Amino acid sequence: MKDLPIAPPPARRRPGAPGRPKPARSPAYARIAIGSSQKAIYYSSMTTDPVSPAAATSYLTRPEGRVAYDIDGAGPLVVLVPGMGDLRSTYRFLAPTLRDAGYRVACTDLRGHGDSDTTFAAYGDTSTAADVAALIEEAGGPAIVVGNSMAAGSAVLAAAQRPSLVAGLVLIGPFVRDPETSLVQRIMLRVAMARPWAATSWKAYLPKLYAGRRPADFDDYRKQVVAGIRRPGHAKAFSRTTRTSHAPAEARLGDVTAPVLIIMGEADPDFGDQRAEAAWIAEALHGQVIMVPEAGHYPQSQRPDITTPAIVRFADTVNNRA
Repeated sequence: MKDLPIAPPPARRRPGAPGRPKPARSPAYARIAIGSSQKAIYYSSMTTDPVSPAAATSYLTRPEGRVAYDIDGAGPLVVLVPGMGDLRSTYRFLAPTLRDAGYRVACTDLRGHGDSDTTFAAYGDTSTAADVAALIEEAGGPAIVVGNSMAAGSAVLAAAQRPSLVAGLVLIGPFVRDPETSLVQRIMLRVAMARPWAATSWKAYLPKLYAGRRPADFDDYRKQVVAGIRRPGHAKAFSRTTRTSHAPAEARLGDVTAPVLIIMGEADPDFGDQRAEAAWIAEALHGQVIMVPEAGHYPQSQRPDITTPAIVRFADTVNNRA
């Protein structure tokens, strides 16, 4: 496979400077309420066929509950963080390849998701950032943090608040600022994600988020995700997570000093102009961009043939192993 094109980083400019473009209105925020390097690469990284199960579950003890994660491999640490409404197994195609490439890989669930507890008082970007920092400390960092969707904002916060713990960032389908939405859209989202029907709404909406190619195990994986939300207490935790604000992450973009790779699906329905949003984030973070064809909000599982080698190569560069 030939080298993937990575856009050169633009000159750094602190976010919030006069004239920066507003985020494009997110179509998804309206529709969800209505319808509800190249070394040691596993064959699994070149396909969307299912791979072997992850390592045994461990738990990170936090003041109000436990956060579930699994960890395996040897070498520099990489922490993989899913977005809201998702499971740590969203990285089922990436994690084995990273381990085989010589990395110690920790995959974590969010609070109130997957195998994590639902006893927390707070959910969202800021809380997840604190959990990520605590996990890196427990596992022995520093670490490259890979965050999808909401978790990209959390990764930014962790890097800004605890720079000694974060060696690099990979932001996938990243929400690092709030999309421009109307009051009506916000109310519709709140209603759609209310506890009584959160699982049903999310089940109906997931196919839209997987615009483009889908993994071969998409149907089974969607069942796992929905079953997770239907576990006792999880729908409430998920509903509360959807109310998070990405404003704290946007406010700290200028404080991030770690190298950054931005990965954006060309068909991601959460962004009105995917390329413009990726370019804005790259300018704010002095990062590099990969636009992924035939991928929506989950390029890590929709196009692992593109994203996995790129992430391994980025990790090798960060760790001076390229």
